[in-house]
Amino acid sequence: MSAFLVAALVGACAPNQASATDTGSTGPLHPEQSTTASQPSTTPDATPSASADPVHAESPEPVETAAQTTGPAGPLHAEGSQLVDARGDQVTLTGVNWFGFETTNFVPSGLGTQNWQAILDQMVATGFNTLRLPYTNQLFAEGSKPSGIDYGRNPDLQGLSGLALMDKIVKGATDRGLMVLLDQHRPDTKGQGQLWYTSTLSEDKWIQDWTMLARHYRDNPLVIGADLHNEPHDPATWGSGNKANDWRLAAERAGNAVLTANPTWLIVVEGISDGYWWGGNLTGAKEHPVRLSKPDKLVYSAHDYGPSVWQQTWFKAKNFPDNMPALWKKEWAYLAMDNTAPVLMGEFGGRSVDPNTVEGKWQRKLLSFLEEEGISYTYWAWNPDSEDTGGIVQSDWKTVDQAKLSMLKSYQAPLLKNSHERPAGKPAPTGSGTYVVQPGDTLDGIARANHVTGGWQTLWNLNRDVLKSPEVVVPNQRLRLR
Repeated sequence: MSAFLVAALVGACAPNQASATDTGSTGPLHPEQSTTASQPSTTPDATPSASADPVHAESPEPVETAAQTTGPAGPLHAEGSQLVDARGDQVTLTGVNWFGFETTNFVPSGLGTQNWQAILDQMVATGFNTLRLPYTNQLFAEGSKPSGIDYGRNPDLQGLSGLALMDKIVKGATDRGLMVLLDQHRPDTKGQGQLWYTSTLSEDKWIQDWTMLARHYRDNPLVIGADLHNEPHDPATWGSGNKANDWRLAAERAGNAVLTANPTWLIVVEGISDGYWWGGNLTGAKEHPVRLSKPDKLVYSAHDYGPSVWQQTWFKAKNFPDNMPALWKKEWAYLAMDNTAPVLMGEFGGRSVDPNTVEGKWQRKLLSFLEEEGISYTYWAWNPDSEDTGGIVQSDWKTVDQAKLSMLKSYQAPLLKNSHERPAGKPAPTGSGTYVVQPGDTLDGIARANHVTGGWQTLWNLNRDVLKSPEVVVPNQRLRLR
């Protein structure tokens, strides 16, 4: 996960030892984050060593699933604040993070306890449609060998490492219909990087690794894009014009290079910190938007956490949690609410979803807000070994936390390959707060299917800014239901 906040608001934190489980944190840090972040070099222009596209191991035969019966509908692109597929159908990412490739184990966690394919099967069975896959650039270095794998449970991983091992996980996920978003989570295994480059990873090498991955996966339509850098934070700036620390400019340089290598990918750009969670502040994008060669490939992303990660002042407000939507709108959600660009809530999570706890109230309020605004998410995390948040599964890597899953199931969308198969007149699985018009729909049918009090007249009054007439609804129009 990530860390977050505001060095300006808190005192210095004593560093933790970097953990292979990517969980330890003290002070304003993200749950899986080690506090021993690498320090940036004085310039982002150090000359990198050449990086060839490694030959990857032969991938397994696809696993036959219902999601494979129709063929992929990618690639994705943005239309206003929404993601749509090649058919023009809206796609909502409702996924989960599975971390480990960014740690000293160089493999997704849990494989000492569970079979990797069983984990992916369970992700699909629990209703997620996207896998955000964190990694470190050190994964691709010679000598970065995986550890913590029980090869008795995972015999087909024997002898694989680096990109070949990533190939195995990625292909397994996409064969099951999961979309995969790659996340440069750490420059190395030592900890979170404030900037996109460090004393050991130049900007050039960071971009080279991204373009290598973009070319490498360009024939897999369900590998949907690049989350360029996880949780930029102080001294990262947005819109300062300083090449050494202006994250917005760096994201443009990297994003355009990736689009040259693979024009189909989404470019996911997180916020900075500046008084908010690490990666969560996107206020600068209003005056200084990210400029890409293909503007419809831009997705902004924020991270948001609860009091188990850090006791922010807003959790103690008298009107909590009703104070939260205004804060979220100010920091990141305005980009979606103003129809500027899609926003992905790339990380949020916590141990408690009990509505009687502060954390439970926060999680439920945030999920409801995401649903109402049609904002995509990838939950932190599948892993139970995320120290501050726990995971979807418990310590045996099999037993699902039913309370968490029940909460998340209130806002889950289908696998991309099935997203066009929703029957007309039925509630689209993008949440109860809004509905995306499907071919053959009528306003009366939508109202009946979604149990709208007052019927089609209510929908007409709520959506006069979208609809020209109560008798005409157009596929892909987004209607408010309340």
